[in-house]
Amino acid sequence: MLRRGLSIALLVTLLDQASKWWIVNDLFRPAGITQTPFFTLKTVTLAPFFDLVMAWNRGVSFGMFNGAEGGRWNAIVFSLFALVVVAALMVWMHRTRSTWTATALGLVAGGAVGNVIDRLRFGAVADFLDFHVGTWHWPAFNLADSAITIGAILLVAESLFRHSDSSKT
Repeated sequence: MLRRGLSIALLVTLLDQASKWWIVNDLFRPAGITQTPFFTLKTVTLAPFFDLVMAWNRGVSFGMFNGAEGGRWNAIVFSLFALVVVAALMVWMHRTRSTWTATALGLVAGGAVGNVIDRLRFGAVADFLDFHVGTWHWPAFNLADSAITIGAILLVAESLFRHSDSSKT
């Protein structure tokens, strides 16, 4: 199961970083324009409820603590915490016998690593998926955040619906 989980984590990390590279370096940075990583250039509307935007999250999930003081130290502290969590997930992944658990842990670990790479490169996480209804916007997110969320949902679903092998006497 460890090989399965690590393969999924690697795939998630690669897809996340590829999508962020395209957004940051191609879509939101026209040729010849030098910009800081915290500059929003434009919004690309793809549907009445979905835009691509350039948002930099210096906090944690859904922008919590985004305005917190600490600058580069926040990125380092959040990255170290995420790496400790990833290490714990790897231990869990090594011990599990469940395909679902290994898949879920791979999704969470890969997403966490993708966001750590952003924090170390830019000091913030590149978020670009913006879903909205009218003027109400869900906080912008990225593929790593999606993988973490899906992985967490799979873990909860498996814990709620898996059948125990032990029998009561």
